[in-house]
Amino acid sequence: MKTVGHRGFSGRYPENTMLSFKKAYEVGCDGIELDVHLSKDGQLVVIHDEMLDRTTNAKGFVRDYTLSELRQIHAGSVFGDTYGFTGIPSFEEYCQWVSPLPIFTNVEIKTNLYYYTRIEEKLIAMVRNFHLEEKVIFSSFNHPTVLRAKQIAPEIACGLLVGKAGMGNIGYYAQTFGMEYYHPDFNSLTEETVQDCKEHGIGLNVWTVDDMKSLEQVTLWGVNGVITDFPDIVAAWVKQK
Repeated sequence: MKTVGHRGFSGRYPENTMLSFKKAYEVGCDGIELDVHLSKDGQLVVIHDEMLDRTTNAKGFVRDYTLSELRQIHAGSVFGDTYGFTGIPSFEEYCQWVSPLPIFTNVEIKTNLYYYTRIEEKLIAMVRNFHLEEKVIFSSFNHPTVLRAKQIAPEIACGLLVGKAGMGNIGYYAQTFGMEYYHPDFNSLTEETVQDCKEHGIGLNVWTVDDMKSLEQVTLWGVNGVITDFPDIVAAWVKQK
């Protein structure tokens, strides 16, 4: 079972920052989950929300700022001055860092509230530029986005994100559209769904697993990976099992 750092090591460090990613790697995660939007000037940037307000010291939509402007924004403001200035990384900056490392990246394409023009093509071009095709999983709540990514780059694995309501017959659904993974909210997951995915050859990466009861359950079910805010705890658990 793989340990995937949710937005890096977001339980302890500013989410979706290079600091958070580096700390997740240091504690032994197998993969990192992050989120990508487009800036005003069409650059790939790593941040979770469509708006800056929750995680930074700025306000407004990410898409209304250029990459240069976004780099000046403090992405760790919720931690105050604990870690000093932590900027919003570009996806290119992340790829440069991760390319030599033996870990994979779950790239969530944030097109569920605003559909960014050609974001799939830009992501795929960047992944190919750094030769990360076999070390990336694209995912999104907007299923046409991952279908589009699969059409452009069938060699890159894709996963379907589904929220708390879950989805019936997901194994058949994912298999029918050529997806390799299902990424459910733990609270929606049942043993029946796990078995359905296994019968259709669909991998399961479950979010967000942050307590021991949930961790024990997904271990019992034999899922492929857990996406967690605390990769240090999960990695240690998996290692000793």
